[in-house]
Amino acid sequence: MVEMTRAEFEDAVRDALDEIPQDLAERMDNVVVLVEDDAPADDPELLGLYEGVPLTERDLMWAAGALPDRITIYRNPTLAICETREEVVDEVAVTVVHEIAHHFGIDDDRLHELGWA
Repeated sequence: MVEMTRAEFEDAVRDALDEIPQDLAERMDNVVVLVEDDAPADDPELLGLYEGVPLTERDLMWAAGALPDRITIYRNPTLAICETREEVVDEVAVTVVHEIAHHFGIDDDRLHELGWA
């Protein structure tokens, strides 16, 4: 397990977000990215989670009072599967892309095909 402070991990998430192409980032709508230490108790090895309504499923009624979608990146499960800081940075980048893809309506099967699982 890699030792990394919460601030260092948040920096890795921020850096991963900075690597998202600008035109793609501009199309993200009403979504917040958060870092939590632990994954939900029912899935403790989860690295990230998208909660919301994908852009592909939104209609005109969606915007009325909609809370932001949430992408949560889980620190402790990520640190637990990595052996180096470089692995953490790489895993965070993959997880961020994976969860953003869900925001755009791309499912897990397609992400596996594309190598972003």
